[in-house]
Amino acid sequence: MELPTLRTARTTLRPLGEDDLDELMEIVSTPGVRDWWGDVSDREKLREDLKCDDEDDSGALTIEIGGAIAGWLGVWEENEPGFRHGGLDIMLAPPFQGRGIGPEALRAAVVWLIDERGHHRVTIDPAHANGRAIRAYEAVGFRPVGVMRQYERDPAGDGWRDGLLMDLLAEEFERGD
Repeated sequence: MELPTLRTARTTLRPLGEDDLDELMEIVSTPGVRDWWGDVSDREKLREDLKCDDEDDSGALTIEIGGAIAGWLGVWEENEPGFRHGGLDIMLAPPFQGRGIGPEALRAAVVWLIDERGHHRVTIDPAHANGRAIRAYEAVGFRPVGVMRQYERDPAGDGWRDGLLMDLLAEEFERGD
């Protein structure tokens, strides 16, 4: 998937570059991020996960603010005609959390997925216990669809945790422009 550079009032979302990976891997490893990311001990696997290039229908954007790397935004598409929709994932470095930057970046990606890629629905799937992320996604317009029980391994790898499937329909998206 070829991703464009997207700009908002405060952010630049640009295609992930190889030079971004070391800094993004450090961000993923910080408390407040790794708690929700999963196992970050396998650095090579983490590097590949951040690239999102294991299939043609996914890609990653680096989130910049004032030239500094603030985070990462994963984008994917389901292009099977009967199930066509887009999906997102995001992480921000702790200094950029709680400032509305996540919702701002997500809105830009949602607009691109709807307007440029023709998707009628966009999904995101935070950990069910990640209240901060869920509130940020709700601020964009995502709605809970259901709890996916024992959806993913917890970061310690010694148990399972639930995930929350959320979606946003194009016709319900409030652009705010």
